[in-house]
Amino acid sequence: MCDLIARTGRLQQRYENGCRLVAGCIPFRYRISEEVGDDSECGKVVEVLMISSSGGPGLLFPKGGWENDETVREAAAREAVEEAGVRGILLDLVGEYEFKSKTHQDEFCPEGLCKAAMYALYVKEELDSWPEQETRSRTWLTIPEAVENCRHAWMKCALEDGFCKWHQDKGHELIQ
Repeated sequence: MCDLIARTGRLQQRYENGCRLVAGCIPFRYRISEEVGDDSECGKVVEVLMISSSGGPGLLFPKGGWENDETVREAAAREAVEEAGVRGILLDLVGEYEFKSKTHQDEFCPEGLCKAAMYALYVKEELDSWPEQETRSRTWLTIPEAVENCRHAWMKCALEDGFCKWHQDKGHELIQ
């Protein structure tokens, strides 16, 4: 049983110009590569953590509503704990992405438009129990595997155009 409790409901939800504001992250770690001839930096392979969707096939990155009593960075870190059961160092914003939610239409956002701020999260701890572990499983994947299994086009874009470019420019500083 998990002592942490996931936030629910829309009372504290932030909106801007008819869009629901969302915060999330791309959790990642480094795995030592054992392959001969591997061209990864320093023999380390980047893996990203994805979670199962509660609404169908495919995998997702943790994300959810940004609430009035927290910063966008706090919301992104909270979603990582609630949905994926991980904690770490929240690094840079890798991008902002607009998408249309089929399941989150309400009086403030009747079209279901959302704007997500996505961050890189360097994972330092995987929790044994977390709030949504009964409804979500987590899986570590290489970047190509994640691209192949990603449920939403905007999340693929966040991974390929946001995270990968960020990692190429700044993430390599973490490898030492």
